[in-house]
Amino acid sequence: MMKRIALGLEYDGNPYHGWQRQTNAVSIQTELEQALSQVAAHPIAAICAGRTDAGVHATGQVVHFNTTAIRSERAWVLGANTLLSQAIRVLWAREVSESFSARYSATSRRYRYLVYNHPLRPSLLRHSVTWHYRELDILSMRSASEYWLGEHDFSSFRAKECQSHSPIRSMQSIRIARIKEVIVIEFMANAFLHHMVRNMVGMLLRIGEGRAAPIWAKEVLELRDRNLAGVTAPPTGLYLVEVQYPQSFGLPTMELGPWFLNINEELFLA
Repeated sequence: MMKRIALGLEYDGNPYHGWQRQTNAVSIQTELEQALSQVAAHPIAAICAGRTDAGVHATGQVVHFNTTAIRSERAWVLGANTLLSQAIRVLWAREVSESFSARYSATSRRYRYLVYNHPLRPSLLRHSVTWHYRELDILSMRSASEYWLGEHDFSSFRAKECQSHSPIRSMQSIRIARIKEVIVIEFMANAFLHHMVRNMVGMLLRIGEGRAAPIWAKEVLELRDRNLAGVTAPPTGLYLVEVQYPQSFGLPTMELGPWFLNINEELFLA
């Protein structure tokens, strides 16, 4: 009998050329499928909630796959982790109904972008944050981000290679907080376009420096022209931290990452 299994993943994106399987490069999908295929003793094809780019990390990625193998949830977790590199970890496994899709059943996705805002480049965690040496004003950044809330055409923040049929997305929340030298920029939406978060962060950094007024975020959004939106922020500071689904699927709830920062709700209100 065919079963469908959902998995929760965390990974360090630095050693990989993104999630998606590629012919001439190492991807997270390829390594995960190889490990799961050994555990299942038959070929496995994994579908993810969001295809992260090269260098992008995850603490809350969700995937699903079909299998005829009879394994316990614990066996899927421990078996896969034994075979995976140290840069990828399976956090949990659940058997789900055939109606579940890691991609299409998701109601929202949450990303966090970490900016190390300090005059000197970091040595520790240098591959886990993006360094920005100019001082940033998070109040200006918060003001700018408010123009992006709600449903909009986000063509101005869409990569040229984006394959989505529509640029319309519903931005549910954007929150910005500072934890000592690290600025956390959190985005939650029903879905995201290719490079959408990194393009928005690039604009927010310029506004935070004082090189542009917050109203610039509104003007560029309405022009729907990617060429006017500024630079794309590096991938190293970006994390997929949560994918939400209807409670009826019974998936576990995890603490939002990354674990090395103590991010709590009060920080976003300060």
